[in-house]
Amino acid sequence: MSKQFKVALLGTGLMGAPMARNILRAEFPLTVWNRSLKKAKPLTAEGATLAETAPLAVSGADVIVTMLSDGYASGALLSDEAFREQLKPGMIWIDMSSAKPEHAREQSAQLSSMGLQHLDAPVSGGTKGAEAATLAIMVGGDQDVMERVRPVLSAMGRPVHVGPSGSGQLCKLANQTIVAVTISAVAEATLLAQQGGADPTALRAALKGGFADSIILQQHGERMSAGNFVPGGLSKFQLKDLDNTLEEARSLSVELPSTQSVRDRFEYLIDEMDGAELDHSALYLELKKRNGML
Repeated sequence: MSKQFKVALLGTGLMGAPMARNILRAEFPLTVWNRSLKKAKPLTAEGATLAETAPLAVSGADVIVTMLSDGYASGALLSDEAFREQLKPGMIWIDMSSAKPEHAREQSAQLSSMGLQHLDAPVSGGTKGAEAATLAIMVGGDQDVMERVRPVLSAMGRPVHVGPSGSGQLCKLANQTIVAVTISAVAEATLLAQQGGADPTALRAALKGGFADSIILQQHGERMSAGNFVPGGLSKFQLKDLDNTLEEARSLSVELPSTQSVRDRFEYLIDEMDGAELDHSALYLELKKRNGML
């Protein structure tokens, strides 16, 4: 597919804005929209066209990229008649939001009946990965369709086809399970080191390259020891993803005890400690509170 085809990106929040910048750097004509237009307007200085409504954003687009809060948000777009009127056969919709696998499958079926093609392609890597165009992109749907839009996906990160429709979202739930449980482990290790008199910064340096090393240890461990919880990945979205994970697990008759435990801790952080808008590494604060340190 030619680099001259038109892209519409809907949702220019913490992740969507840097993703849009990377699409622009790859020289795709780009129209952007966000429910709060002031979040999308700065992208016009970098070459994007700002649309005041979602229907105007997708009008005439070849590829639609959505980076919204969840599957309900993308479903709300599809339920809007003015929006549906702008959808034309041959368009490809890449939903990069984190949603339930069932929502991805339902959206794919609905779009297919309208002559459009659909990929569920959630991402991992946080705001740093979005800015650096190094996102892990888990793509569900037809592999031939993915290959057609690979240039767009590759502008944002590393796309990997993981299976039929819904598989991208399923793999994102698996990813979020690993992220949440690892954040919990890093929080405990950081607190243990601090309380025992070791330097957490030196701990991370010592573990670098070993079996315990990870991006979460290096990035979120630093956040924890520095007390910096400015959001890269919001705690409220981590909880949403864990709820979706456990719902999917129940449908498969699978028990995930560690995921359930960490999920309940995120709920406490959000409901009892007003941590919804904090970075998900703020689970460290929940750990400190349960140890009487807050």
